[in-house]
Formats: sequence, structure tokens, C-alpha cells
Amino acid sequence: MVVGMALARLRGGPLDGQILPLDDTEQEELIVPYGTTQVIYQRSGEPTGTGQGDGPTEVQFWFADASDDIVPSDD
Repeated sequence: MVVGMALARLRGGPLDGQILPLDDTEQEELIVPYGTTQVIYQRSGEPTGTGQGDGPTEVQFWFADASDDIVPSDD
């Protein structure tokens, strides 16, 4: 069990590079709102930064799917 802050680092898809708080380092999937749809990210690999003094625990999640078509905005 990892104690302290854990982060999900999102890779690929519309939220590439985003970092979100993660409650459960064993979580296999993240479903994240994106505009009027939701995007799905799948866990990839083991957590890093799990030792004392090496920063927050981080888990990589890669883009897998979206619940609807993603339309790029002008933002």
C-alpha cells in the first residue's frame, strides 16, 4: 500500500500531459469528462516514485477511447 499523494499522468488523446490526483494506485481505468463527452484512459505499467523521499507516486494512463466523437475546439 502506498501512503501519501498519488498522481495519474495522462498520455495521448485530448488530455495528453494532464496530471490528476489519484486515490487508488491499483486503479486500471480512468474515465474523465471532456467537453460534452468522456474520455477513457487505461493504466500502463507499475507506479513510480513509491519510495521514501522520491516525490509523489505516479501512475501512467494511456488514452484508450472516448464515449463520443471528439471534436477539436478553438481553445
